[in-house]
Amino acid sequence: MTQTLIDIHTHTIVSGHAFCTLNEMVQEAQKHDLALFGITEHGPAIPGTCHPVYFRNLHVVPRQYGSMRLLLGAELNIIDYEGNVDITDPYVLGCMDHVIAGLHSLCYTNGTHEQNTSALIGAIENPYIHIISHPCDGTATSFDIEAVVLAAKRTGTLLELNSSSLNPARHKTLAHPLFCEMLRLCKRHDTPIILGSDAHHTASIADYRYALPLLTETDFPDQLIINDKPDLFLEYITSPRYDVPLHNPLNPSSQENAQ
Repeated sequence: MTQTLIDIHTHTIVSGHAFCTLNEMVQEAQKHDLALFGITEHGPAIPGTCHPVYFRNLHVVPRQYGSMRLLLGAELNIIDYEGNVDITDPYVLGCMDHVIAGLHSLCYTNGTHEQNTSALIGAIENPYIHIISHPCDGTATSFDIEAVVLAAKRTGTLLELNSSSLNPARHKTLAHPLFCEMLRLCKRHDTPIILGSDAHHTASIADYRYALPLLTETDFPDQLIINDKPDLFLEYITSPRYDVPLHNPLNPSSQENAQ
């Protein structure tokens, strides 16, 4: 990865447990010379976050700041073993530039190997979801990582290597071995990944210090890392998936569906 141009998984005070405003996050992101910067507030199953109506009004926020493009979306919560998430209204989902979904212990009960695999693959197969956040952080202590990698490749869903999950302060002891296994399998099956800072403060924007050593450890190929390929990432989030009628503001051809 020659240069970090993308950080699309961050949070503001709207998520309820982050510490900076949207304007503060945007101003700091510009200092990192990012091409794409994303803010993804938590879905409603997380205590203290915003109501779904918040996402209906994302269109009022400017999307261009100098050379940096702002993406506004959500990090939804996988809430059951079928992979259902906590926002299902197609209109609300279509108001988002990009959609992340992940397992969070506040919203998901760790199940059996089969149940956890089903939960992740169910979310991967949701045509509105572009990225699975921190699948290997240990919230699901056991699942079929290879099946998840293959499902991601088949559907064009990106798996995230989450730097925050690897921060020793988080005490996620399973994160390192599980993420390394995910990277080895993504490498074997030619499945792209995206790094995420999961920043909850301006200080962590584009900070991948805990993720980068795993790329070295697994000799992960640069061509499978999306973070220096902004045009390719935009293709991921604007290309139609499963013929679902989105009205994504980044995709002008989809605007008819918003009427």
